[in-house]
Amino acid sequence: MNNWCIKIIVIFLFTQFSFSQIYEVGISYGKSNFIGDVGNTNFIKPEDDIFGAIIKWNRSPRHSYRITYLRSTLSADDLKSKDPRRNERGYNFKTPINELSLGMEFNFLDFDLHNFDIMFSPYIFSGISYVTFKEQLLLNGVLTNTGKNQPTLAIPMVVGLKHRFYNNLILSMEIGARYTFSDKIDGNIMISDDLNYNFGNINNKDWYMFSNISLTYAFGRNPCYCNIGQ
Repeated sequence: MNNWCIKIIVIFLFTQFSFSQIYEVGISYGKSNFIGDVGNTNFIKPEDDIFGAIIKWNRSPRHSYRITYLRSTLSADDLKSKDPRRNERGYNFKTPINELSLGMEFNFLDFDLHNFDIMFSPYIFSGISYVTFKEQLLLNGVLTNTGKNQPTLAIPMVVGLKHRFYNNLILSMEIGARYTFSDKIDGNIMISDDLNYNFGNINNKDWYMFSNISLTYAFGRNPCYCNIGQ
């Protein structure tokens, strides 16, 4: 069998498989807060707006593949902390943040969009996130936004609850922590030819929280889940 035949068969199978699935597209809104070496020490303290979009491919009633884009601002101010040492230090910063996540959403109940017996389900989501933010530098005792983009990776750890209404609309509420592979969101570490400093706990990476509400629209033909796992 030549390569052209193989390509035609693969395209045909992919097309048939794709159109038999249920997809979701929608929008997301929420609040964010930073967890690091600057600012409030509360783990959940929603402050800055989040806007974004979400796409899901419901592979079975129990799991979905999901792509999410979220844009927000991360800000922190030592004067808002209950730690007197941070109050005395007085650092603060603000940076826009962009997050593109790819991962799997797992439903605790069979959330079959063609079956109205179960209208809601708690779920968890995790995967990998590509994150960009603006570089912070500690200059003359002040954290300064340089305007330079810094990329990093993060692991989202999300729990949520979804509810279907009006047949094709799904409302989801979730809260999730992001563990980043960087300690530079708050400017804690800078090592270069001209600068070499750190403050706070250099053994802990930066975290941030996203608390979201999402509204998605489901479409696609009724899939056959009977062959899943076979």
